[in-house]
Amino acid sequence: MAKELGRKVIAQNRKARHDYAIEDVFEAGMVLVGTEVKSLRAGRASLVDGYAFVDDGEVWLKGVHIPEYDEGSWTNHEPTRARKLLLNRNEINKITNKLKESGLTLIPLSLYFLDGKAKVEIGVARGRKNYDKRQALAAKDAKREVERATGRRSKGISE
Repeated sequence: MAKELGRKVIAQNRKARHDYAIEDVFEAGMVLVGTEVKSLRAGRASLVDGYAFVDDGEVWLKGVHIPEYDEGSWTNHEPTRARKLLLNRNEINKITNKLKESGLTLIPLSLYFLDGKAKVEIGVARGRKNYDKRQALAAKDAKREVERATGRRSKGISE
């Protein structure tokens, strides 16, 4: 079988970028069992209730739902078990120092295969208030409108 190359996205947490202001992003490997990998290769996972935490110098991912593998037997995994994340010591220290600030949390942003290895993108994030969400949406809409206008102008289309 040929080796997989490139990035294949399995799941994204779109709501995370809406509910949180992402301050820093880290890429981490995950410690998985065989049936979890097979279930991920089938493209089934949910990051909605997931979060990460640091415990005794190790980073753990909890609440991420990877459903049981259909063809699995008694060796099937628990769908929402805690999974250890693989990060460098320097990255763990950076995350730990950032999390000491109040109001910051660690959330999964996306789950994907990179060159055949399962990876998770985690972000150090600060929760947004409702008015912050409205301001972010307004800024996004304004930016989109400006891009449309410049695109029309470059094509010679008048309004």
